[in-house]
Amino acid sequence: MTRRATLGAVMALGLALAACASEVPPTPHVACPTEPPTRVSAQATLLDARYATFTISGAASGEFTVELYGSQAPLATANFVALARCGFYDGIKFHRVLAGFVIQAGDPETREHDGDFDGIGSGGPGYAFEIEPPADDLAYVPYSVSMANNGIANGSQFFIAVADLTGGLSRDYTIFGQVISGTDVVDAIATVAVNDPRIGVPIDPVVIDRVVISEEASPEASGG
Repeated sequence: MTRRATLGAVMALGLALAACASEVPPTPHVACPTEPPTRVSAQATLLDARYATFTISGAASGEFTVELYGSQAPLATANFVALARCGFYDGIKFHRVLAGFVIQAGDPETREHDGDFDGIGSGGPGYAFEIEPPADDLAYVPYSVSMANNGIANGSQFFIAVADLTGGLSRDYTIFGQVISGTDVVDAIATVAVNDPRIGVPIDPVVIDRVVISEEASPEASGG
């Protein structure tokens, strides 16, 4: 190779390296948990975790913020926080929308499947954990956030009440948060067109783009 060719190769390499250096790498997620939280591990997970802000796109879009109830439901809240921080919920769709009742999400199988597919609503994080009874001072009021379960254990799925279900829903679901801003976005999700009002699978997907955990509440969330 001639000196000129060598110099050209070095310059080309330098430009390539400079181009790579100018690209902002994506923010890495921490590893997702492979086992449920314990009472001890939950304490560490819940540090600086008071709020969860959802960004939604698709048939409904915008942001809403949930105040988390770490003291009343430490296991459910810590599990949700750990999954949110690792990006578990990114790309998951709301798979159950029942007008006047609840909207539900958290099944990872909905990332790869649209519509009403076999096994919809049965996916989880790969482990299960005990159901914490709702705290006495909490109820299934509008915009309350609770864990969905199979009657035996919790996983990753949750639902948001879009009506006052106090007295109408058995207290078998752990309440771990309350939507404090962006209720208009929740209402928009609750009114998207579905395949059947008894089944509630949105015809056009409603996707969770990301969930950000923070110590401070975000600015007023709103629809887009």
